[in-house]
Amino acid sequence: MGIYALTYGKDITLGEAVNISITGFVVVLLILALLAVLVLLLSKGIRLVESRTGKQKTEKEQQPQSAGSTPTAAVSPLPENADAGSLDVYDVDEKTAAVIMAIVSNESGIPLNRLLFKSIKRIEK
Repeated sequence: MGIYALTYGKDITLGEAVNISITGFVVVLLILALLAVLVLLLSKGIRLVESRTGKQKTEKEQQPQSAGSTPTAAVSPLPENADAGSLDVYDVDEKTAAVIMAIVSNESGIPLNRLLFKSIKRIEK
């Protein structure tokens, strides 16, 4: 007595059932491998496009500006000793505020003179 297959409408042997299931697994694995290759190719293509646009942006930034144009504040860097404004502190002493600003600068990797802190407020839980 064999296994009944609805697709065939007849009894099939155990060997035929194993053959069908192995074929199904192989087809699924081949499709998954094809999808993985397509994802890799797509990601490499995107990286290539991004690197080309990045090179174009750096080339545009390196071009000299015309005499009539003025650099914006976002493009021109702040001098090392310049500040960018004032800080409002609420329920926090100056030492704690300085530590918070130093931690934010360190964790973000942005120099402290490039950050603009508007206020630091203690929040009660």
